[in-house]
Amino acid sequence: MVDVLRIEDLIVEYTTRRGVARAVDRVSLTLDENRTLGLAGESGCGKSTLGRAIMQLVPYPGKIVGGNIYLNTDHDIPWKKGVIEKGDIPILEMNKDQMRAIRGDEIAYIFQDPMTSLNPMLSVGKHFIQIQQAHDSDIEKDAALERAEEVLESLGILAERVNDYPHQFSGGMRQRVMIGLAIVMKPRLLISDEPTTSLDVIVEAQILEELAELKEQFNLTMILITHNLGVLAQTADDVAIMYTGRMVEIASTETLFESPQHPYSQALLQSVPDVTKPDKKLAWIPGAPPDLVDLVPGCMFHPRCPFAMDICKVEEPELLESDSGGLVACHLYGRK
Repeated sequence: MVDVLRIEDLIVEYTTRRGVARAVDRVSLTLDENRTLGLAGESGCGKSTLGRAIMQLVPYPGKIVGGNIYLNTDHDIPWKKGVIEKGDIPILEMNKDQMRAIRGDEIAYIFQDPMTSLNPMLSVGKHFIQIQQAHDSDIEKDAALERAEEVLESLGILAERVNDYPHQFSGGMRQRVMIGLAIVMKPRLLISDEPTTSLDVIVEAQILEELAELKEQFNLTMILITHNLGVLAQTADDVAIMYTGRMVEIASTETLFESPQHPYSQALLQSVPDVTKPDKKLAWIPGAPPDLVDLVPGCMFHPRCPFAMDICKVEEPELLESDSGGLVACHLYGRK
């Protein structure tokens, strides 16, 4: 397997009036080629911040303060001051101009809300022209439009709608446009942030099916960020569960759903409605995630954990291999 992405001890912090909030705390992971990694957890756990950090798009007042991110590219990337040589690219050492050469070409990002991400003053076709000409100044407008029509048709949108504006599309079609913009340059890594938010279940299923087909068609490696575990069950090869900016469990999708090790992972799965058991009461996780500015000592989940022990209150567990074959940060299940 080829490692497309490697993250080492990544730290992202937000400076607030109340103090420093660490949104991503020493996260390390590896993503293999043509695999889909699902990032899951409650709102505010650091999923989107991690995705944006890979793109160097952490919004102010956030800042990457530690760690490394490496993207493995199999070809040289031209930019206005030279060439970025193929191999492991150190993302966090690149300047703004170098990152512009990478974004959209090697790494693409599908943002949560397509209506606010698309420019209402530009037609869909002009969106496609801009991104293609930004990475290939030699491409002609007609050729860029032809490529846009091909991509739109592959996503179920009629080619003649290339001249329509974002407001003329439904929510599901706008999301397809966002996906099209992300894949038009055939990126090596695609990061999708809540791609089915605000969509009805029928459109959601269609979008997920299209993402799976695109993955195979373009040999994409994907990170899928979502709070919906059902989405991950359908699309992800591996799942990483985040809590207060930290990885608490990483496992194959099959392993995680059949034998979750961390109490937080177990609680998340138990809180998903089961249509085959209509009389079953929904489980819920008591309390709320801790304040990132005023974190508790030990395991961050221990105030909400039904299995908390004395050691959990004073010592933070390491992310270690578990009996199930995945990685888990828990004093109950971790193995040294």
